[in-house]
Amino acid sequence: MLATSKAFSGFSTHDVAKSRAFYGEVLGLNVSEHYGLLKLHLGGGTTVLIYPKPNHTPASFTVLNFPVPDVDAAVDGLTKRGVRFEIYDMPGLKTDAKGIKRGNGPTIAWFKDPAGNILSVIDQAGTMDTGE
Repeated sequence: MLATSKAFSGFSTHDVAKSRAFYGEVLGLNVSEHYGLLKLHLGGGTTVLIYPKPNHTPASFTVLNFPVPDVDAAVDGLTKRGVRFEIYDMPGLKTDAKGIKRGNGPTIAWFKDPAGNILSVIDQAGTMDTGE
């Protein structure tokens, strides 16, 4: 019944205007806004919906992953655009000074959007992205 549905994912924000500026201007994504809802138009025809929620609580997990061919280059480029990467130093989860986790899984770096939701740039070779 749902196998042919063009499903999409979504998450909330406390401020659609700040989210639009971040995703559109800082990250350089194609964005549109309809009826107060923000749509991210991603590669491969994927759409993600960001909706306003007055009592928004940031997700405690990664809501959006961006597969990239070179995590170091992506981190360097985004850092120059004002993105701050998370530094983790916990058992089983350690990042380097740039915020990149290496080894024990795909190379990945996490950052937050203005609403505090967690996003990542992740090595495309270590993800589901097969390049098809």
